[in-house]
Amino acid sequence: MTESGGSTETAVKDSDERDLVPTPMRRTADTERLILQAAALRRRQLRAALLYGASRSWRQKLTLWPGAIVGGVVVAVIVAAIAVTSAFQQEQERKKQEQLEREQTNMVTSTEFVERYLPSEES
Repeated sequence: MTESGGSTETAVKDSDERDLVPTPMRRTADTERLILQAAALRRRQLRAALLYGASRSWRQKLTLWPGAIVGGVVVAVIVAAIAVTSAFQQEQERKKQEQLEREQTNMVTSTEFVERYLPSEES
């Protein structure tokens, strides 16, 4: 007989049954408390899934893509503005240079015309 009043055969049988039953399924002293905790956890998980959708997280994810795209667009606009301004200034300088060359050409041709076709005052 064992200390609990049963036979040794019963004690061996109980220990064999415990070995066959997985650890989470064994009866423990806190069975009710563990069941209540598991139910509370499941309720929290279901509530989170309902409130937060597919993310299933209470934390908000930091999304970098929208900021990176906006930053890229801003940089592209600034570069484009600088390029357009530079091209405009170069075009203005080219036009001024052409105008100066035309004026110099006109002055040369007009002095040649005067020298060729008009009598000089010295003669």
